[in-house]
Amino acid sequence: MHASARHSRIELNWTTRSVLAAIALIFSSILFSFHALAQESTEAPAAVAPTIIRSIQVQGNQRVEANTVASYLLIAPGDPYSETRIDTSIKTLYATGLFADVAIDPRDGNVLIQVIENPIINRVIFEGNKSLKTDKITDEVEAEPRSIFTRSSVQEDVQRIIELYRQSGRFAATVSPKVVQQPQNRVDLIFEITEGPVTGVQRINFIGNAEYPDRRLRKEIVTAESVWYKFFSSNDNYDPGRLEYDREQLRTFYTNRGFADFRVVSAVAELTPDQEDFYITFTLDEGEEYKWGEVSVETELDELDAGFLERILRIREGTIYNASQVEDAIDTLNFAAGTTGYAFVDIQPDIKRNRETKTVDLVFNVVEGPRVYIERIDIVGNTTTLDYVIRRELELVEGDAFNRILLDRSRNRVRALRFFEDVEITETQGSTPDRAVVEVKVKEQPTGELSFSAGFSSADAFLVDLSITQRNLRGRGQLLRFVIRASSNRREIDLRFTEPRFLGRNLAAGVELFDVTIDYLDEAGFRQSRTGGQVTLAFPLTEYTSLTTRYSLRQEDIEFPEQGQCAALEASLAQGSTTNDTNLLSLCEQAGGRLSSIVGYTFGWDRRNDPITPTGGFDFRFSQDVAGVGGDVKYLRTDVRANVYKGLFKNVIASATLAGGYIRGWGGDPVTINDRYFKGNFDFRGYDNAGIGPRNVFVNGETGEVATSAELIASGLGDRSARLNALGGNAFGLASTEVSFPLGVPSLLGSLFIEAGTVGLLDDDFKVDLIQTQNVTGLENGESCSNVVDDGNPDTLVICQRSIDNLDIRAMLGASVFWESPFGPIRFDFTKPLRQYDYDRRESFQFTTRTRF
Repeated sequence: MHASARHSRIELNWTTRSVLAAIALIFSSILFSFHALAQESTEAPAAVAPTIIRSIQVQGNQRVEANTVASYLLIAPGDPYSETRIDTSIKTLYATGLFADVAIDPRDGNVLIQVIENPIINRVIFEGNKSLKTDKITDEVEAEPRSIFTRSSVQEDVQRIIELYRQSGRFAATVSPKVVQQPQNRVDLIFEITEGPVTGVQRINFIGNAEYPDRRLRKEIVTAESVWYKFFSSNDNYDPGRLEYDREQLRTFYTNRGFADFRVVSAVAELTPDQEDFYITFTLDEGEEYKWGEVSVETELDELDAGFLERILRIREGTIYNASQVEDAIDTLNFAAGTTGYAFVDIQPDIKRNRETKTVDLVFNVVEGPRVYIERIDIVGNTTTLDYVIRRELELVEGDAFNRILLDRSRNRVRALRFFEDVEITETQGSTPDRAVVEVKVKEQPTGELSFSAGFSSADAFLVDLSITQRNLRGRGQLLRFVIRASSNRREIDLRFTEPRFLGRNLAAGVELFDVTIDYLDEAGFRQSRTGGQVTLAFPLTEYTSLTTRYSLRQEDIEFPEQGQCAALEASLAQGSTTNDTNLLSLCEQAGGRLSSIVGYTFGWDRRNDPITPTGGFDFRFSQDVAGVGGDVKYLRTDVRANVYKGLFKNVIASATLAGGYIRGWGGDPVTINDRYFKGNFDFRGYDNAGIGPRNVFVNGETGEVATSAELIASGLGDRSARLNALGGNAFGLASTEVSFPLGVPSLLGSLFIEAGTVGLLDDDFKVDLIQTQNVTGLENGESCSNVVDDGNPDTLVICQRSIDNLDIRAMLGASVFWESPFGPIRFDFTKPLRQYDYDRRESFQFTTRTRF
């Protein structure tokens, strides 16, 4: 509770006390008048005249004015003295809470009011609280500086603090209030807290469960038994509120498995004598198992066929009764009615339980509900984003018929902007019963980012990332991004701007400038650089499909360490010489700068149920790029990718991916090395950069097998790997399945995956099969390996350099762990090959981390 709110509460309490005192004064006056009249009518006239109050004096008051004290009295100068009024006045002064003691001395008409004021709290101090922050305790207690100190309110605060500790599992906590007197009738209020140990749950028992054992039921409730190795668990202590939730969890578990009569008879928690643990006992009445009986749909709406509605239901007669299926069926029927134009239907399930046959009959009555139209749409919570940026994502406007399906789609569209932490759409009745007011409540999240990131990856080694990004520029939904990125094998500068509603239409326009250098020296022996720009236009085709068009113009260069030797090599070849350095020859033929002019498009189809964390549906992307509309490069690239998502259980999501690509030159141009597909690292987990695909290797020319280290040494090539540079491929295919699940700790997420894929179809112009060295007369270096004949003599040895390109499938089994650590997100990948080849570049463990400053 904020301080201002608490001060207001104190002022309200003082005002309330004053009002109550005034009411008591008036009420007492009325009672006194009636009493006096009654006495006059029933008693004989007094022989002695009553004492008249001549004056009223107040003593002992320090903060409260004497006139204020007198205002609470039911007596005044000139009134006759009355014991009844004196007694009521004392009670009224006590009721104000301002005084610790009150005494009234009549003194023959000169009334003396003696008061002792309650002190004012100077400070509120909490000592000994370690597990609960002071702010949390302060929000719960009533005592605060400048409020009135009373012993009753302090005791109430003590009970509030103890209750807080019990909710956190510390039932042995004690609180001792102490008061330190200060000048001017002020006190320091100190709450000395002894927290005691966390009260755990020693055992959870179930009584009456015949169908499911205790260990199975313990998995369904939130409360858990205390175990020494559960360091991060916060559910292994007793909480009465959590126990009520557990009762509902058990009821849901049983009713979803056929036990329609199930009930929790009692849930009892008993504290052990040492007050360190609880025994929790659930007494259950499982009842009998039920099955679904007759399931039908009744409707009087012309365009809704009852037979069709029954067929789309997942509830089948004879299957085990499941209470949750009823709500799912209502959602299915609502959706089906909405697709046929009935936005206003009322579906009423009629459930009849037959205890003799142990079946549950279910009838869905579908009737047309009252038509409701949208009177107004209110946007609230958007402190930065302009209203129209949100409204243009809504599929309904004022005056439209209310449609829950369209509102759900609108929520997904607004969430897909990624401008908001949360989006909630609710409706309330408008000015008339057939009008509705729709409220779109959003919670803004930061969309601007100025970050410096540094990290380390097993694939990229060091990473440095400096970026300035604003995804919601000026609240208009525009994207502006400037990135400088560097790693051991990649350097990039990128500037991008996107207008999501170009010319006021549903057309996204973007422009990008980039300068990228990718280092494949270790993997393929070259470094490539790209400098240029790109413009894009994207627009929806239908509700679920979109088309993105683009044009790129870029200057591309290939560099390699031996580039200075190319001139001498070309001159030697021109004179009729041969070479066995086929890799250098190939790179020399592709070296130099090229201007690429590329036109492309991407077709997207998105049927995911959630744009951020999908648990159902799919998305599909099909892209093509044509190079050759001007420039020096000619090729056609086609890429396709599809993802399918399925929620298996709560927070357990399965996904499957199919991806592929193919590039081919046209107009007589081959596909150069910088335009081919290189797969590995996180494109294909378990492999290094460019770890799979076509590769030059040393082979035994007679056997055709990859050469061993001993054979390479014997041939004079030295002790080195038979695996040479990766060549990339003109085609790739990838298939993967993955199941992600929580690991029991909020910051940890795990997954299991299987991936299989291949890369290949290299142009013949870049394949080699040449002799590198030999100890057989009649064969020359650089000659084709096809001339080698196996003579059966193991002493002869011919080593050839051969391009391996056979589209062999690689398969990988793995597990991933995602940790949102205090230092930044960390991802670990552990893989085990199911199918691989000796010349691949494997990496069984990968990790990536990045920290922002």
